Amino acid sequence: MITKEIFQIGGSGFTTPEDAAAYLIHVDGRAAIVDAGCGNATGQLFKNIRKCNVPDEAIDYLLITHCHFDHTGGAAELKERLNLKVVAHAKDAGFLEKGHPEVTAASWYGEVLKPVMVDIKLSQPRETIHLGQRDIMAMHVPGHSPGSVVYQVISEGQKVLFGQDVHGPIHPDLLSDPDAYQASLKRMLTLETDILCEGHYGIFHGKDKVRDFIRSFIN
Repeated sequence: MITKEIFQIGGSGFTTPEDAAAYLIHVDGRAAIVDAGCGNATGQLFKNIRKCNVPDEAIDYLLITHCHFDHTGGAAELKERLNLKVVAHAKDAGFLEKGHPEVTAASWYGEVLKPVMVDIKLSQPRETIHLGQRDIMAMHVPGHSPGSVVYQVISEGQKVLFGQDVHGPIHPDLLSDPDAYQASLKRMLTLETDILCEGHYGIFHGKDKVRDFIRSFIN
């Protein structure tokens, strides 16, 4: 449990080691999942959701941070089973809908990404998603992928940021943009985050630790 409203439900130690971290936000009786893992342990992901006492019908959204396979391989199954709305940035959405092997990095894993339709395509620098009575801020942070997004929500008076893959990597196959990545890191610093939920490096508590982690990747 990260706060009483936010839980980690996927990633190493929760599903399988190849999965990036997946998180569950549960507020006002409504819920959203942040990222979906590779899809090889979706059964365990559902067990972890049920441990959080969240019924399937309460889950409204799958919030995708970026199109890479370790975050999205399970997206199609989650959409089918939960009838939720998939949210992703427009600049990554096409790669998800086509199951692009290189840009999604599925080929890096020797896997095939099952295409998934994106219901809500983000296109502005900042947009708001309403979950129950709570607002989730989505901010475009290109660099690691063209449509990378971070999501921020206030929980128990703390700013919680789902900043998956703050660390990169930057690679031509992924259509990464090193200059945009550096600019995005600097924008993330302005958010004054209290808790950072990262994709592979764990959870950072406290503004100083969050700042130090983000700054460690700034040239």
